[in-house]
Amino acid sequence: MIVNIYIEHPVMQLNTTFSYFHQDKRKIERGMRVKVDFNGQKIVGFVDSTFEVDDLEKYQIQLGYQLKPIEEVIDREPIINNELYDLGLWMSRQTISPIISCFQSMLPSTLKPVSSARKAVMESWVKIIDEEVKQTYGFEVDEILLKDFKEKVNDYRYRKLRNLGYIEVVRKEKRAEVEKFKVYDAPYNLTKQQKQAIETINNSENNIILLHGLTGSGKTEIYLQLAKQTCLQDKQVLVLVPEISLTSQMVNRFKARFNSVAIYHSGLSAQEKYQQYTLVKEGKVKIVVGTRSAIFMPFKDIGLIVLDEEHDSSYKQDSTPRYNTRDIAIKRSETHNCKLILGSATPTLESYARAIKDVYKLVTLDKRINQDLPKSYLVDMSKEIRKGNYIISSPLLKAIEERLEKKQQVILLLNRRGYTPIVKCSSCSYVVMCPHCDVALSYHKDDDKLVCHVCGYSQSNDLTCPKCANKMWRNYGVGTQRLTEEIQRYFPQARLVRMDADSTRKKDAHSKILTSFEKQKYDILIGTQMISKGLDFPNVTLVGIFNADGPLHRTDYRSVETTFNLIVQASGRSGRSDNPGEVYVQAYDINHYGIRLAVKQDYITFFNNEMSYRHAGKYPPYTFMAAIMFVGKNDETIKDKAFEASDYFRNDSSIRVLGPSRLLKIKGEYRYRIVIKSKDKKQLIEKLWLWYEAQAINKRQLSVQIDVDPYILD
Repeated sequence: MIVNIYIEHPVMQLNTTFSYFHQDKRKIERGMRVKVDFNGQKIVGFVDSTFEVDDLEKYQIQLGYQLKPIEEVIDREPIINNELYDLGLWMSRQTISPIISCFQSMLPSTLKPVSSARKAVMESWVKIIDEEVKQTYGFEVDEILLKDFKEKVNDYRYRKLRNLGYIEVVRKEKRAEVEKFKVYDAPYNLTKQQKQAIETINNSENNIILLHGLTGSGKTEIYLQLAKQTCLQDKQVLVLVPEISLTSQMVNRFKARFNSVAIYHSGLSAQEKYQQYTLVKEGKVKIVVGTRSAIFMPFKDIGLIVLDEEHDSSYKQDSTPRYNTRDIAIKRSETHNCKLILGSATPTLESYARAIKDVYKLVTLDKRINQDLPKSYLVDMSKEIRKGNYIISSPLLKAIEERLEKKQQVILLLNRRGYTPIVKCSSCSYVVMCPHCDVALSYHKDDDKLVCHVCGYSQSNDLTCPKCANKMWRNYGVGTQRLTEEIQRYFPQARLVRMDADSTRKKDAHSKILTSFEKQKYDILIGTQMISKGLDFPNVTLVGIFNADGPLHRTDYRSVETTFNLIVQASGRSGRSDNPGEVYVQAYDINHYGIRLAVKQDYITFFNNEMSYRHAGKYPPYTFMAAIMFVGKNDETIKDKAFEASDYFRNDSSIRVLGPSRLLKIKGEYRYRIVIKSKDKKQLIEKLWLWYEAQAINKRQLSVQIDVDPYILD
């Protein structure tokens, strides 16, 4: 048998199958892993196809070279089923990525096709051979975990029984325990809009549904009702959320209705991921709640996919393969012929444009469940600064005080971690920069260190200015650490908790913080954008948003959309129960349409305004885009390569080229980027493949990173 495989190295130069022969009678199928010799190195690969030859020697003579044998067949059955295998091939084509990297992105680390992959965790079981042993010690089963067996049998008797052959110890792969699936009755009075939405979704011939609902309008309840219908049809449900911080609340909502819910996200250990993956593969769980990577779970029969907060940039993978989870969800929805719900209060302009053109089915919830939208106030910080209020405005300070007196809770959002983002010499104004990146170091008071938020470099805060030898420094700007300190100074009795990338490094930190806040062990939650969306705390009646116009000044064409989304989503955390809510938005550019419409939560007007700018600039959804990044240690080398690529694409009149533009140096490497646009995505992808496959790239000199449909262009 001839076996064609993709080897484990995820590089474009090896993005093809390699042939080996297999003389063992053991069956080999597509999607199984095998171990082979590749240029003297023992590596792992995926089987792509097989075929029989009558005479191996004759076949090798025809080829003109000798084939090597398959050294080991690792799996008894394919670890990637046919659906996911075909999906990997499609992903590779759409994202301009090596096929093997697409397969690797689908699997937990214990199954990835690499020679260093960890093996599954095993555990010891006692197999009881003699019936008298069961009767003597009260065992009701033939096999029991060794640790449970030893709770009833001491070491001396255990050794004796084993020596006599009355028991046998066997090793088995550790598996998670699964309860028999149940649906709990949960009396819930749906609103008229919710009932209409569910009916519209069920009756829609279009499987892709854009559920556009205000924050607090009851989108999650619709997910739950649809999940119940799906499970009663004996089908599986996948619910995706953009952040780990949102999984715990979503899981709790689902566990209140269904007894068995699997969780899958990057915060799990390798073994936990493997266990959850295996349970889904074996069809032992009905519902999975997870982040981006859960889209690749090996479901047998998906009946419903939910992509909550569909607008969120976290759904876009920022390393190879650079896929958008929404696109993968659409593809899986097509394969399984199931409903896909794209839910958001602030859908991407692309999704909403498709919905109003009936590419997606639009379902709208424009009323909150319990309360009206919170009252929102726009605070002009340029005026507040003149009063000496550099961080917290007087109106917000007063509002916090009132909420604390009423024993209500507060959420404060500042999308910048650390203590201060800039440290300057007090004498010559020299700014401390990262030695590896064109980025200023941020001061972190918790560790008393200066940290680069791009590459992670850190150094002591005990500095001497390299320009003037001064030892006095000033901190400029505000991060979450400094904001927490300021709030504590104003309200020393208040119980504060901070949630950002620094405070959530430990396992389950997100869940512990949010659970404690939900149980009202804290009065004020301060954090970055991870607290701005999807969370539901009934006792929160005030949200304060700091530096709300900060994202407006980015170079990305989505900067206004990102700002609008952040304000609307954060505002939606206030007043979600019986008590009315308030929102204070602190900004300098208070007359910007993105800020003003966000404060009003007027998505439709914002959509129409922003679409006119997108049309004028020929940005999505009016065109399709791809970004090509050239990265390397030698500035001139990558600059020349970028201009060479730019000239190539400019020769095609159907493609518009922006750049090359020099970007910030990151991790000691220079970066240049060109952006290409076309009205025809298929043509754009074909052109990219033609260009890329013709390149002779020396990886020691530079790397090329292609991002089709880039989400952020900073």
